[in-house]
Amino acid sequence: MGTLYNILLTVFLVASAPYYFLKMWRRGNWRQGFSQRFGHYGVKIKSAITNRHSLWIHAVSVGEVNIATQLIRALESRVPNLKILVSTTTSTGMGELRKKLPSHIEKIYYPIDRRKYVQRALSTLHPEGIVLVEAEIWPNFLWRAREKNIPLFLVNARMSVKSYRGYKRFGFLFRSIFASFTGVGVQHEADAAKLRELGCRPEAVQVVGNLKFDAVKIEERSSINVRALLRQAGVADEAPILLGGSTHAGEEALLAELYLRLRQRFPDLFLVLVPRHFERGKEVGRELTSRGLKFVYRTEISASSRFAPRELDGLLVNTTGELKYFYEEASVVFVGKSLTAEGGQNPIEPGALGKAMVFGPNMQNFQSIASAFVAAKGAVQVQNAAELEEVLEQLLMNTQWREELGQNALEVVRKNQGAIDRTADMIVKHLKGGEMYMPPA
Repeated sequence: MGTLYNILLTVFLVASAPYYFLKMWRRGNWRQGFSQRFGHYGVKIKSAITNRHSLWIHAVSVGEVNIATQLIRALESRVPNLKILVSTTTSTGMGELRKKLPSHIEKIYYPIDRRKYVQRALSTLHPEGIVLVEAEIWPNFLWRAREKNIPLFLVNARMSVKSYRGYKRFGFLFRSIFASFTGVGVQHEADAAKLRELGCRPEAVQVVGNLKFDAVKIEERSSINVRALLRQAGVADEAPILLGGSTHAGEEALLAELYLRLRQRFPDLFLVLVPRHFERGKEVGRELTSRGLKFVYRTEISASSRFAPRELDGLLVNTTGELKYFYEEASVVFVGKSLTAEGGQNPIEPGALGKAMVFGPNMQNFQSIASAFVAAKGAVQVQNAAELEEVLEQLLMNTQWREELGQNALEVVRKNQGAIDRTADMIVKHLKGGEMYMPPA
């Protein structure tokens, strides 16, 4: 079983290497820490964990980093002598880790899932517990951790229909891995049932709620003044702002076309687009230019920039980590990857800011969250572009409806907080005092 997996993994790595190298190159900053992906960690990290009880938390990318940050705060207050290492897989995620976590938290890259690399990483870091935040299940890493009797935790676990079917189809490979988890924190009972069926021990699975509702509580000083930036772009303080957040291919063009029609009725309307992947900035810019929109890139606005009122139609944000601050100034939010792409993006952040939000039919990755907002009349879900245009027009006309949506969304977030503390308690139960617990073989 392991041999077959490693043969297939090697073939996959060789075939996909050009694509991933190109992707890392486009995102930038790929050289720093590159050797860590092969399990090589420097003297600084080795010395930091010497003679220390350590916990390894893995957060795949930006969304999981926000969860990990809150979880770390909860854990540090409970077990202050524990040394925490946090890993991520993307340079964007690493940037967020360095921005949001203090220097005493070690930030590293997760190793590629080859036996040699994960063995080297685990032997170097020798963690006494590993926490995966919504992480993909990488067999070699978890097999080696199990061989070393390292307790494994899976937190904020959710199981999409596609993932569930895949894990079930390859149960011969994954069932023993799921059985090895010491603790599994899930968002709701439906996911708990799926994970038990996939092999997780019933006593290890605990319904704690969705950690993303707590992740929005992170308080940090904004590095930008969005309102001042909008004034520089010639946008009046009272002008309505239509914001497309974490948009994917096709959605920016669609929003641009809707904007041009809506502007005929709302002449002060201003469009802000924040693509999910900032490296698509030039591609999105070409889409806007071809439709006649006058816009400026976020990176082109300096302290001396000044645009006349209505000189610009929109702002294209080609930076990372700033979406939250643009949400704060939005009148209406469209949540991306929900209309022309599948999966959806996280609607909790605009909801926690009390913003009126709309999303399309494809919210598969956040289905229970999206349903909670819609059921509480804290968001509007549309089925197509025509419905989106109709709803946006009504929201721009009706200030009271916008305020009601925002207040209802905020209440949904408040009611669902507390999962971070429940998850931290689940982990500490097996780690406190350096005493580790392992499930029976």
